[in-house]
Amino acid sequence: MNVHDILIIDGLQYVNWNRELFEQAKRGGVNIIHVTIAYWENKKEVTENIVNWDKKFNDHADLIMPIKIADDITTAEKNGKIGIIFGFQNCSPIEDDVRLIEKMHHMGARIMQLSYNNQSLLATGCYEDGDSGITRFGKVAIKEMNRLGMIIDMSHSAELSTLEAIEISERPIAITHANPSSFHDALRNKSDTVLKNLSQSEGMLGVSLYPFHLANGSACTLEDFCNMIYDTAELMGIDHIGIGSDLCLNWDYTILEWMRSGRWSLTPDYGEGTATQPTWPKQPAWFENNLGFQNIIDGLKATKFSDEDIKKIMGGNWYNFFKSSFTPLDTINNG
Repeated sequence: MNVHDILIIDGLQYVNWNRELFEQAKRGGVNIIHVTIAYWENKKEVTENIVNWDKKFNDHADLIMPIKIADDITTAEKNGKIGIIFGFQNCSPIEDDVRLIEKMHHMGARIMQLSYNNQSLLATGCYEDGDSGITRFGKVAIKEMNRLGMIIDMSHSAELSTLEAIEISERPIAITHANPSSFHDALRNKSDTVLKNLSQSEGMLGVSLYPFHLANGSACTLEDFCNMIYDTAELMGIDHIGIGSDLCLNWDYTILEWMRSGRWSLTPDYGEGTATQPTWPKQPAWFENNLGFQNIIDGLKATKFSDEDIKKIMGGNWYNFFKSSFTPLDTINNG
């Protein structure tokens, strides 16, 4: 099976994009990418990021286009363009104003994490010592996101908060980039309890290629990664798993510190990294960049996944999830 013959959707990347990297992604067969446009940014800063993306859409109109509704995915694939979905890895762009969720949705945001490692106004992050669950503001935000068709993402959230988000949300949620904690016990990875609840609620998991989420880190083998997907499919069902590579390219180390520390810490917060090696972690040799998707397809094939199941994992499941998730509730209820 060739990467260019099937739909490839990556549930999350954070890349400092330029034309060369867009062209590389296209050669790699990638059709749709959920891109991070906020970590700790406020409303003003994320608006500037969106303006910068508008310039990219104009400068590289032959290569990329924005995705706002599910039909845009089909259009992008048909026209040979990479579809770009805007997402926030934190709720900071809505500040303390629930009305900004609709504003951000209008500007193109379709996915938002309720917390990024720390306690937010909406939920608890996975690095906090205590987990108080979804806050009062969080419950209101979830309802508003459900109404608009903005996906709730709990990739960096703590266990109770994630379980409560699954329960409170009227619509299935996503964990766009994480792995089972049984595969690697990183704080960011998810317990079997979370994954079972996620699948039972028709949610989606994007398995991650970020080295700190992998068993043996950068030395993780393709075989071990694909066996992890097999085990996860046994736990969750094949229809609830996709790729969320968390691929990070073309950034210097100051950006990694921004991701981890934002403005909340006076000294660098090294998180799952190491203070003795202030650098980006090295990607596994079989997934160094967007040219690695063919290796994943080959690895899944060797793991005895059927062609139909491979198509689901590589993009089909995300497409079905986005098709139902991006539609506003008003449209569904009046349809």
